Amino acid sequence: MPKFAANLTMMFNEVDFMERFEAAAKSGFKGVEYLFPYAYPKEQLAEKLNKHGLTQVLHNLPAGDWGGGERGIGCLPDRVNEFQEGVGKAIDYAKSLGCKQINCLAGIAPKGVDAGKIRSTLVSNLKFAADKLGQAGIHLLAEPINTRDIPGFYLCHTNQALEIFKDVGSDNLYLQYDIYHMQIMEGDLARTIETNLKRIAHMQLADNPGRHEPGTGEINYPFLYKFIDGLGYKGWIGCEYKPKTTTNEGLSWFKNL
Repeated sequence: MPKFAANLTMMFNEVDFMERFEAAAKSGFKGVEYLFPYAYPKEQLAEKLNKHGLTQVLHNLPAGDWGGGERGIGCLPDRVNEFQEGVGKAIDYAKSLGCKQINCLAGIAPKGVDAGKIRSTLVSNLKFAADKLGQAGIHLLAEPINTRDIPGFYLCHTNQALEIFKDVGSDNLYLQYDIYHMQIMEGDLARTIETNLKRIAHMQLADNPGRHEPGTGEINYPFLYKFIDGLGYKGWIGCEYKPKTTTNEGLSWFKNL
């Protein structure tokens, strides 16, 4: 079976964030991910990881004013300096946490800006980040996200991401394939994963509709687990879902595996 990482942004919300590391470990998870580490001292996060024997699988680059509705700044032409500063900050945290993968959220396409300028900004920013992260021994990922949950999100299809990757031209840029988002945007999950397996460094899951745990919606996860395993995928799958009731009550899918 694939390796599953608990997403501490969405799971174990019954306790404070710093207590979620212990809760994840007690539930059997060996890896964790979360959106952002930057609100906490990196030394404190590292201590939690070490204490509970957890691997920090992934976190994102700084993504602007998240509380104000921003969902990344990678495609914003007027935020390039901020993006580049964020790359340095992300590397600093990743080194302290032993994290080998960082995801770039492209952001919501700004209104009134030329489409070519938006695309070229993202390409340029990904080139910069891929180079800097590569020097630090860290993989850069980029994630297509559905435009139902985040209207106007710029990067929203697998093929679109791969075309942009071609323009970036870096061997340190990989796809973060979120099964939930891509079920909404394009379907054909198994074939897409198989076709692009060499470019996929990380996956995430949730069921649809509702973005709850596997088994609550339309996606045939038992089939996908076996299919992905059969392909020889060695990466992690982040459990980025909203528990339908409580986290522990919804973990039967994981414990059964």
